[in-house]
Amino acid sequence: MMSALSISKTGLAAQDTALRTISNNLANVSTVGFKRDRAVFQDLLYQIQVQPGGASSQDTQMPSGLQLGSGVRIAGTHKIFTTGSLQTTGQSLDMAVDGRGFFQISMPDGSIGYTRDGQFQLNQDGEIVTSQGFTLEPSITIPSSASTITIGTDGTVTALSGTDTAGTQVGSIQLVDFVNPAGLQANGDNLFQETAASGTALSGTAGENGLGSLVQGVLENSNVSVVEELVNMVSTQRAYEMNSRVVSTADQMLQYISQNI
Repeated sequence: MMSALSISKTGLAAQDTALRTISNNLANVSTVGFKRDRAVFQDLLYQIQVQPGGASSQDTQMPSGLQLGSGVRIAGTHKIFTTGSLQTTGQSLDMAVDGRGFFQISMPDGSIGYTRDGQFQLNQDGEIVTSQGFTLEPSITIPSSASTITIGTDGTVTALSGTDTAGTQVGSIQLVDFVNPAGLQANGDNLFQETAASGTALSGTAGENGLGSLVQGVLENSNVSVVEELVNMVSTQRAYEMNSRVVSTADQMLQYISQNI
């Protein structure tokens, strides 16, 4: 019974962490470019009291043995990088990656961050920056005289000003991809950081070599499904209640023993 209390404790802790993951998904249902997380469960060590396949006599073997588990734990969280729905905004500096790929962002410490958030703006120098003021990499400066900005599906940025009907190319947006995007480290502010698990960033032109194409005037919504998360929340709640019931039952059994023996 003491072991039952310990096992149910691991179940309560695991379901609590799973609920925290669901809560974070729902909190970011309106966050541009957000990718949902999924809790990954893993059973703990087993006490092998009777070895499966052990000899029960000279000519027979135990078919299954006696293996007693010690509970469950959250082994990790897996970020799901499916593409969210695209929302038209009509803003010239709003961009979405239709497919695989990330924008590169120059961080204040000199490192490179990666994001799916395409809500870009111009700073005082005419550079394309994020809402935090971090510069898009490679840096692209829009002339102050530009009246129209056009971004092609391959990332080519063209500025039109005055009577210049042909436009002037001012830069090109390069995307990057990773062998294992789920291995990226989430740093908040819609930014990711490269890790050993993600692999090295592979840079390329949008629309080529498996990279998605760029869509101007569009933003990628969060890929969180509210209905799916609510169903997961109910399932997690019921699992938590059942583990709580095990604690209550084990307590009643211990109380009976202590009072009657």
